[in-house]
Amino acid sequence: MASKFAEFLEKNKIDERRLLAASKRIERLRPEDRAVRLKQRAARKGDGDDKKEGEETVKPRSGRPVTKCLLENAQQGNKVSGAAKNRTLRAVNHILEQKKQKAVALADLY
Repeated sequence: MASKFAEFLEKNKIDERRLLAASKRIERLRPEDRAVRLKQRAARKGDGDDKKEGEETVKPRSGRPVTKCLLENAQQGNKVSGAAKNRTLRAVNHILEQKKQKAVALADLY
């Protein structure tokens, strides 16, 4: 029996290769992410400025896309970490947005 994730991909006709490519594009580190990481690293060392009032901390992208191994585990119904589930959710929602469909919640996939 297929998992809920595999059935969702089949029902919405989402190709695995397209999901991998979308995740790679979404999760890629950008210059602003690198700047945030540099600021965090400098703050840990004590070299950077102290946090100014009203300044929000921004969480950078992970830089880790969905992998083929992760997709296989998700489709077989094996255990998948929470961060990996969120990465797959972002990729699926990106593809659904391109197909002019509504975004889904994490509970709809897993």
